[in-house]
Amino acid sequence: MNQTFDVKGMTCGHCEKAVTRAILALDPQAEVKIDRRSDKVEVQSRQPREALVRAISEEGYAVAA
Repeated sequence: MNQTFDVKGMTCGHCEKAVTRAILALDPQAEVKIDRRSDKVEVQSRQPREALVRAISEEGYAVAA
């Protein structure tokens, strides 16, 4: 299932890697695409949206509802 998230606070490549690692820790098969300029994170995963939001939030990034 393809899901898109508005993620605030990503300012550099390290931020992108942290978000990607958090998602892959939850679902190693996930595909993650990040557009930092538009604060968008696109995830192809079978995990529920709530679990992905929690994983991103635990890294310290705000996910808009």
